[in-house]
This record gives sequence, structure tokens and C-alpha cells, in this order.
Amino acid sequence: MQKALMTAIILIGGITQVGAQSKQDSSKVFSLGEVVAYGSRHDSACTISMEQIRQFHRLNVATTLNLLPGISQSNVGPRNESMIYVRGFDLRQTPVFIDGVPVYVPYDGYVDLARFTTFNLSKIVVEKGGASVLYGPNTMGGVINLISQKPVHALEINASAGWLTGGHEEAINIGSRMKKFYLQGDLSRYQRDYYNLSNDFKSSKTEDGNKRDNSYNNDWRYGFKLGFTPNEKNELAIGYSHQEGSKGSPVYTGTDTLNSQYKSPRYWQWPKWNKESIYFLSNSSLSAKSNLKTRLFYDRFVNLLKSFDDATYSTQKKPYAFSSYYNDYTFGGNIEYGQVLSAANNLKAAVHFKQDVHREHNEGEPERKVADNNFSAGITDQHTFDQHWTLQGGAAFNYRQSLEAQNYNSQTKTITDFPSNNSHAVNAQAKLMYAFITGRMLTFSVDRMTRFATIKDRYSYKLGTAIPNPDLQPENTLNFALQYTDTRIKNVSLDGSIFYNRIQNVIQNVNNVMYDTTKRQWLSQSQNKGKAVYYSAEAAITWNVSADFITGLNYTYIKRKNVDNPNIHFTDVPEHKAIGWLQYNISRFGFLLNGEYDSDRYSSSYGTTAPGFFLLHGSALIKVTNWLKVQGGVNNIFDKNYMLTEGYPEQGRNYFARVLFNYSYF
Repeated sequence: MQKALMTAIILIGGITQVGAQSKQDSSKVFSLGEVVAYGSRHDSACTISMEQIRQFHRLNVATTLNLLPGISQSNVGPRNESMIYVRGFDLRQTPVFIDGVPVYVPYDGYVDLARFTTFNLSKIVVEKGGASVLYGPNTMGGVINLISQKPVHALEINASAGWLTGGHEEAINIGSRMKKFYLQGDLSRYQRDYYNLSNDFKSSKTEDGNKRDNSYNNDWRYGFKLGFTPNEKNELAIGYSHQEGSKGSPVYTGTDTLNSQYKSPRYWQWPKWNKESIYFLSNSSLSAKSNLKTRLFYDRFVNLLKSFDDATYSTQKKPYAFSSYYNDYTFGGNIEYGQVLSAANNLKAAVHFKQDVHREHNEGEPERKVADNNFSAGITDQHTFDQHWTLQGGAAFNYRQSLEAQNYNSQTKTITDFPSNNSHAVNAQAKLMYAFITGRMLTFSVDRMTRFATIKDRYSYKLGTAIPNPDLQPENTLNFALQYTDTRIKNVSLDGSIFYNRIQNVIQNVNNVMYDTTKRQWLSQSQNKGKAVYYSAEAAITWNVSADFITGLNYTYIKRKNVDNPNIHFTDVPEHKAIGWLQYNISRFGFLLNGEYDSDRYSSSYGTTAPGFFLLHGSALIKVTNWLKVQGGVNNIFDKNYMLTEGYPEQGRNYFARVLFNYSYF
């Protein structure tokens, strides 16, 4: 069966970087939001453009990123959070940026990528492993940078409105370029009252099928950007964004009796998942050979989680019911200096500062506060020896300072302080590139990267089942990667890579550390006990068969081993993944067919698995006029009953239709 599925998807075709980015897309990119070590594209980066996001009808960042090789989408079922893994590394180790500004939640380092819609983006850039030290700390597995749009015409209007099974979506982006000034504004909403389950889903004690219970979400945002470009070498911009979200968490429907939710389901809802950001970016030319980039930002995150008694979601009287409030904020900035030392040598250095503040309390309890300072100083250099050989190197010193950490005792109703704890880490990287000829390159890289323990890692009681460990040390990994790229073959683009990561000081949950005589149970603790090895291979091909017909394929193999205890499994990443697509255009009509195969994956450290699956999606687009298009399609055509996490079935066959409006005036 597995061979048949793989054969089917190979026949469909695949993607390497989801096609080429058009010149029009490229001009709309907000270049101040890019973090580029040097003038050329990083060979470890993958990019998805605005046009490609629309073609594949990807409404949030998680589903968009899943198109790329080396990336796996997952679902934290109990929290209904969409996550991705980059070559096996999660979002704590692969932070998310918007226009080069970090946006992860201060408490745990994660971010729910389903809450980030794609309507205002120009492109998404992913750097897998070996991300430049210019990004700052905690880039152990790479980085994800969401880059917004910038207007290039006197007036630009991009709008869409659509229906989808269970919901609807609307968005509008308006921009204007006025000589030395530009202004960009956006407003969007994505609402889903439910998602439908496959007809093959078998009802359980917590779910009867058809419309998935408590699967709603409502996300909307607005933002603006004001920029000033006095000349071609200088630019500054100030931006603001406000987003609000609410969602439900569907209840566990699986058969794993060792899962605590099998006997005690969680009835959770998030009435608030709100985020507010303001930032200032600039790029100044100091001389013909030097420049200075700055970023300043303030980010606020407000979250409310409600746990209810039962599936009516109306009462909170039982012991496990609660209302949990987060009121977090972070502020900081960075300065990057670039200097061309010679025609063959280019030097860059950056300094980062970020303060994370987490404030939380349950209803009826006092608020407690935890705060950290994060510092980073890094330098990179590139030297070109001749037309074939180029060497890049970089190093950074990172430091985390504990400012305040309050501990609440629910028995005595008192707040005390955890002991102060600080930590430091060093990152280093080297990359050697050999160009056989223009468009054909071989790259070998070695990186030593780190991640600091989050606030949650150090201080969480995990709902009374664990004891804190403030003195956790950073995780670190030694990455080796070899990559080959080739665009010299007529109408064909090839990309292949292999990598090997050896991870030390992995933060793992250690059981039976201390016995709680009051609760009569053993407590666990997060400790630096783990050692792991990740190794993988990625291959991708895109073939422009003709001007109207494009097809391709990408495939990822990844193996993750727990060196200390092979019986403890790493979760949420399939060993095999393939994504394929073919696109055909004729006159005013366009057709897109794409498929995905994932092998089975572990959903628990003790071996519970989510079965593998094959999905097929199809869509069509009609160009009514130069400024009006109509798009519609079917996802999960075969109505597959599949899961990313055991016990949490995903959406069955579903439909969408929308209108796209694109107008510009010179």
C-alpha cells in the first residue's frame, strides 16, 4: 500500500520551492524585513511567495510552510495548536520572526501558527539549520521569517472574499507609493464555525462525527506601515499590527488508554488569543562601503484559557475547571553593521537585546511575574577566493539573565521568589561553497548552535505533576550539512541535501524525581539529560514542461534517535514525506492538482502512532479580467480520515470558493 501511494504522488509531481517567484511579487517584498547575511540568497533558505500562497489557497502560516521540503506540520491536539518541525526541530528551536522581529510567546517559546494568517504577506523565508548569527539567540534549528508587503505603485488594492466549508474569509490590502513616502494598510478576517470530519470517521464517546465539536476559530487582524526613502540607499519605516483570535479545542477521540485524556477529557476554549506589535526599522548608508540597520520593537500577548466541566462549555464547578490568564510583553532591538572590506571580503556584525516578561494567574489568585533579559553579539564574514570558491564564517555570544521569577503556593496563598539563574552560550558556524559553473553549486556547512531553556522549561509545575528546575542549561547541537543545487539543466531545477545533527543537553522530562506525600504521587522534572541524533535527506525537482505546464516533486526522509534511551520516542514527525503538484494554464483558465504523502508518526513518547496518509487536492482559477479572478477547489478529495496526532482527526473532504481583486494605478 505504501509503495502504491508513493508511486501515485510521484506521478502527480512535486515542489522544491513551490515554483519561481515572479518579478512583480519580488518588487512588493518589504526588504527592510529581510535578514540577509550577504547579497545572495542563502543556499539553506526556502521561499514561498505571495502568489504561490494564493495559488495553493493556504490561509495560515502552518499549512503554507508544510509545502516545503524538510518541514512537517503537526498539531498539539490538547491545545489545538498548529506547529511545524524544521528538520526535526520544533518552534522553540526554530523561532518565528515577522519582518525580522521575533514573535514567539515569552512563556514557552512557541507560537500557534494557525493564528497567523497569510493575507498580508509578500513571502515566507525559512533557513534550515545554520541560520545566520545575525538573527540573534535560540536559532538552534533555523529560523522562519514572515515578510510583509510594500507598495510600489501610486495606488494598490488587493482584496479577497470567500466561502469555505464551515466558514468564510475576507481580506483587503491597500498601499500607496508617493515619491519618497509609502503607506501600507491591511485588514483581514478568517472565521470558521466548525470543520467537518470524514465520512469514514467512527463515532466515539466524545465525538459523534459530521461537524467536529468545539472546532471553531475566529481570527482577524489589522495593521499599517509608514515608510520613508530619502534616496536609494536609505530607508526607514514604522509599523503596527493588532490581531485577535478565539478558538476551541476539540476533545480527544482516540483509543490510547495510557493517555490521561482517554479517561479525563479536556473541555477547553480560548476566548482570547490576542497580539499587538509596534516596530521601527531602518537601513542607513554610512559610506559607499558601509551601512547600518536597526530594529526596535514592542510586542504584547494576551491569552485567556477556560477549562469547563463538560461538553456544554457552560459551567466551571469541578476541581479541574479553571480560567487562566496570561498578560505577556516583550521589547528590544538590534543593530547590524555591514562593511565591505574589499572586492572579495564582506563583514557584518550585530548586537541584540530582548526582555521577555510573563505574567499569569488563575481566576481568584494573585498575579505572578517572571522576566528575563536576552543578549546576543555576533559577527559574520564572507570571503570569495575566485569564481569557484567562497567561504563564510560566523560566531556569536549569547547571554540570558534572570531578572525576576515569582512562585505561587496555592496551599499557603503566598508568593515567594525562585533563586536567580543566568546562562550563556556560544554559537559558531562555517560554510564552504564551490560553484562548478553559474547555477550549479555544492555547499558544505558546519554549525554549533544553542537554545536557552524557556520560562516554562524552568518554572512550570505542569498542572501539579512536576517540580521546577531554574538551573537548566542550554541545549546545543552540532550540525553537518551537504547541499547540491542545479539550475543549469534546461527547464529543470534540482536541489538535494543531506544533514546530520548531534544534540547534547536535550531538555527532557525525567520521571519519579520526588515523591509528593500530600498528593501521594511521584513528580517529574525537566533536566539536561538527553542526547539525540537527527539525520536526513531531502531531494526536490521542478520541471517547466512548457510555458503553460509546470510540475515537480519533493521528498524528505528524516530519522531521529534518542541516544540515551531508545525506548523514548520523538513525536510528531513522519519518517517519510512527499509533496507533489502540477499546474496547467490555458487561456484564462488555470488548474492545480497537488498531493501529499506522510508515513506514520509517533504521537507519544511510549509508542502510540498516528497512521500514515495520502491526500489529494484540486483547484481551478478563472481570470475574468486583468484585475478580477475567481478561484474554487476541493481539499482532501478522497475524504481521507487522517490524523496528525492520535485521537485528533483532521478535516474530511471540504470545499472553497473566492473572488480575488487586484488593482494598481501608476
